[in-house]
Amino acid sequence: MADITTSKNLLSADVEIKGSIKFTNELTIDGKVEGEITSQGVLTIGQNAEIRGEIKTKSVTVLGKVHGNITVDERCELKANAVLMGDLKAARLLVEEGATFVGKSEVTPNKVAMKQPEVARPGEAPKQNVLGGGR
Repeated sequence: MADITTSKNLLSADVEIKGSIKFTNELTIDGKVEGEITSQGVLTIGQNAEIRGEIKTKSVTVLGKVHGNITVDERCELKANAVLMGDLKAARLLVEEGATFVGKSEVTPNKVAMKQPEVARPGEAPKQNVLGGGR
């Protein structure tokens, strides 16, 4: 019996799905999906992929095309040839040169900053998070 600690799944370029997708750990989609994708895992949208629908995951890396809103708890990465037509909510956002993003973005790093200390880059003063109620 093999020891499987993480599960990686792949929907290849010749796969077309209409409907909802739910997964647990990691999923790479390189085909066409029309419908909602939800997970607390890590999603990769491959370079051949065309997604039409909402994406709600822990984190996502987009290399292909997404027509719909993306909401992630942690990190969203739009690679060089990625196309996102829709709104985006994430704690962290990385957009490479050459990516196309048409929509509104809401980046709220404070959700993550509460969990882990912030590291200042050399030459920068650390940012101060002020939490308080009218004192």
